[in-house]
Amino acid sequence: MDARTDPAKALGLEEGDAHVIRNAGGRIADAVRSLAISQALLGTEEVMIVHHTDCGMLTFTDDSLRAQLRERGVDADDVAFLPFKDVEESVRADLDAYERSPLVRHDVPVRGFVYDVKTGRVHEVERTVRARTAGA
Repeated sequence: MDARTDPAKALGLEEGDAHVIRNAGGRIADAVRSLAISQALLGTEEVMIVHHTDCGMLTFTDDSLRAQLRERGVDADDVAFLPFKDVEESVRADLDAYERSPLVRHDVPVRGFVYDVKTGRVHEVERTVRARTAGA
């Protein structure tokens, strides 16, 4: 959703190379419906979950946003806005959520990445932090 990010440019894609689903925080919970359609009807065979540094989702909590909306007379007590405190952990959480979803394909590669808005670089996020051995 962030205007500073251009997925095609960051990933070296040409028009028609990929279906890009954008939303606040890049959260899979918001994208799963569109992704299921893309996979079932349009033949998508690989998934990249990409979040980015300096994300606005790092700046609030569900409670703080609900309070702000409440001041405007909006009841959002049942809405999960899905903020996070750590970008890499949010990617891991979304990879896990993808794996739990019955709507998406589980026979295709699924990988997670973080796009750095300052450098333009993309790095892959490991699914789990490997335990370090003693003395390492």
